[in-house]
Amino acid sequence: MARLFEPFSIKSVTSRNRIMMSPMCQYSAEDGFVNDWHLVHLGTRAVGGAGIICTEGTSVSPEGRISYADLGLWSDDHIKGFKRITTFLKANGAVPAIQLAHAGRKGSKPKNWDGHHQMPVGENGWETLAPSPIPFKEDDRTPIEMTKKDIQKVIQDFKDATLRAIEAGFDIIELHGAHGYLMHSFASPVSNHRTDEYGGSFENRIRFIIELTDAVKSVWPDDKPLFYRISASDWLDDQDSWDIEQSIELAKILRDHGVDLIDASSGGAHPDQKIKGGAGYQTQFASRIKHEASIATGAVGLITSPSQAEHIIRTEQADLVLLAREFLRNPYFPLQASKELNGDHEWPDQYIRAKR
Repeated sequence: MARLFEPFSIKSVTSRNRIMMSPMCQYSAEDGFVNDWHLVHLGTRAVGGAGIICTEGTSVSPEGRISYADLGLWSDDHIKGFKRITTFLKANGAVPAIQLAHAGRKGSKPKNWDGHHQMPVGENGWETLAPSPIPFKEDDRTPIEMTKKDIQKVIQDFKDATLRAIEAGFDIIELHGAHGYLMHSFASPVSNHRTDEYGGSFENRIRFIIELTDAVKSVWPDDKPLFYRISASDWLDDQDSWDIEQSIELAKILRDHGVDLIDASSGGAHPDQKIKGGAGYQTQFASRIKHEASIATGAVGLITSPSQAEHIIRTEQADLVLLAREFLRNPYFPLQASKELNGDHEWPDQYIRAKR
């Protein structure tokens, strides 16, 4: 049997295989609410055989969105729409996961296909928050430096969103600590120039992350998994920045604070990053974190073929493979991969005529 199609059990949750749909912004929400687009986008991958399906980065507050068209979970009114989706995903064999997020200084953007500038403050734009008053790009607005009161509010926002995620039927929460968004911007010395207990040393720069994680864990059921998406490297070798060694140390600490899996991505902290790309280019990070921090990991980044995904799992570089763009091209990747790898994957009854 292909290792890719072995079940993956973590706490009380069992995924039917080792394939997870990565969070991908759809820029299709209004006031944070899910709609039919999100149901079809996520539901199609459940029909297509994915084991775990994760929502796009779902903001814990209106000002925490990347764009005005992102999903949100800052209101009880958002729960009903998500419940419709989790019910459908479970009915079609997938584990529903939600990525809780706060964009920090990289928020207030338009829809992705409309550009990457910051929107003016007003109907579709807002003032952004950050650990230090440093804009991501030179032509961005200077973000508001967060006070300790601001920090505590964001932590409470994550805690409240976690309670709503439980009611909405999610079985996994992933905290978005990557790509230069708020948690990552605290961790990286590129964006954190604070001189209080939330800046300076490694221990201080990760303090916000640990306090936030503890708050989420205090209300998230003990038998349900908690994932954390990390940017394992800022890809800035010529300056003081976040790197894989610090990521391994953070992963150890997060493990001791109840995180069950590290979703290992990279980059996003600075526009001058020099990413050395290529097929599976980030798998190295998942492998090092898995073996050096003794924690389960997910590999993400240009994983496009069944044989490549199988190799990652079979060689124990990671416990899950996360597909993003490949799932946009092919929602039925798991079903087709099963056929190619002689894996054991049950097809939906409605599609069984196409199995052979």
